[in-house]
Amino acid sequence: MIELLTADTPNGKKISIMLEEISFEYKVTKIRINPEGDFSKGEQFKPEFRKISPFSKIPVIIDHDNNKEAVFESGAILMYLGEKSNKFYEQKDRTKINQWLMAQMAYVGPMLGQHHQFHRYNSGKDKWGEERYFNITKTIYGDLDERLGKAKYLAGDNYSIADIATFPWIARHDWHDIGLKNYKNLTRWYLEIVQREAVIKGYDFMNRGEVIPKP
Repeated sequence: MIELLTADTPNGKKISIMLEEISFEYKVTKIRINPEGDFSKGEQFKPEFRKISPFSKIPVIIDHDNNKEAVFESGAILMYLGEKSNKFYEQKDRTKINQWLMAQMAYVGPMLGQHHQFHRYNSGKDKWGEERYFNITKTIYGDLDERLGKAKYLAGDNYSIADIATFPWIARHDWHDIGLKNYKNLTRWYLEIVQREAVIKGYDFMNRGEVIPKP
């Protein structure tokens, strides 16, 4: 059994979607990262959590079927689960999968995350930051659209952990004010993924009745 320690964030949704896709038994342990609006009091900073996540970041998994192996960093977790299940991480495609997975981890997620901070949470406080990350987000949409005009999925013909990693961030497109519909290839990819039963279920892993936003 896999224990998923996380909050309801795009990075958390990556893992719940993957666990649903591979049909692994799992339970969710909710980590309160911003209790009462005070991030400094988050449970991610507790010593017991830092033992399994040295940077105080979510998500983390504990594999209770593998000597309680703990894995932190969402990309590393996806790779671990892909190897363990032999699904969505095919050996013959791993070079391409790893490239697109690392692009999400190092670029897509962090830049969209900054866009959320300036554009959604702190709008009007820093014009330079708002413009910078809006433009970077727009560039990312264009880059993904270009790639998906050449391939069905990010790493090629097959749905993989690279798509699972990227999807929850694009699913916040209504926060971005870029206009997902303006990118036909990215929209095609998005609409294909939102129809997957595991994605629908994994997206609402906190059981709040959360519905994936339409383009």
